[in-house]
Amino acid sequence: MRLKKILFTIIPKYAFVPLILLVLANAITYNGSKFITNSMYHNNASLFIDNYIPFLPIFISFYILAFVQWIVGYILIARESKEYCYQYFSAELIAKMICLFFFLVFPTTIERPCINGSGIWLFLTRFIYSMDAPVNLFPSIHCLESWMCFRGSLGLKKVPKWYSYFTFFFSVLVCLSTVFVKQHVFVDIIGGILVVEIGIFLANKWNTGVLFMKIETKFKKLCSRGSKYESRKKEN
Repeated sequence: MRLKKILFTIIPKYAFVPLILLVLANAITYNGSKFITNSMYHNNASLFIDNYIPFLPIFISFYILAFVQWIVGYILIARESKEYCYQYFSAELIAKMICLFFFLVFPTTIERPCINGSGIWLFLTRFIYSMDAPVNLFPSIHCLESWMCFRGSLGLKKVPKWYSYFTFFFSVLVCLSTVFVKQHVFVDIIGGILVVEIGIFLANKWNTGVLFMKIETKFKKLCSRGSKYESRKKEN
């Protein structure tokens, strides 16, 4: 019960179902698609510019810290207001569906360097390589999530203005990290940013945040029926 109270203090109740749906969408998009494309030919989307991008293992720090940025960013978006939360979370879902489409019809891969040597940055890079196969690269979900945090930060009124500037700067570093640690190629960054912009545009045009409103209403009805059923059982 205490943990539940803490969670509800940090994350508004109305945001829990959308957040669960986002986690499921991410799992289906990134991990689920691998089962379908595993035996398919994977393209290398490298451009001439990628030949000039150096391997800088220190940038693995930003690649990993991006996960913290996403947690903070999405919690702040969720806390802004129900309407704001639903609009941006629905934009995220649209962006993920676009990613799923590309992962299925245009599977990509990358040649990663053989890492030798010691040091914390090389150790962390080897660890990320071992955990994350070089597939599902275009569009970059790493860039997508960080850019969505930045775009969502622009309309936040409950946090200081400096937060949006910081988020932009950090998102740029995250995008750079994806190519400097050779997890992605340059075009993957462009793809990750573009799907966010398309997702936000379509969410605003179609007012897709209403879908979460409907899901919330149905969820409340189910919970209400469940409570009534439990009450009747106790009475009998």
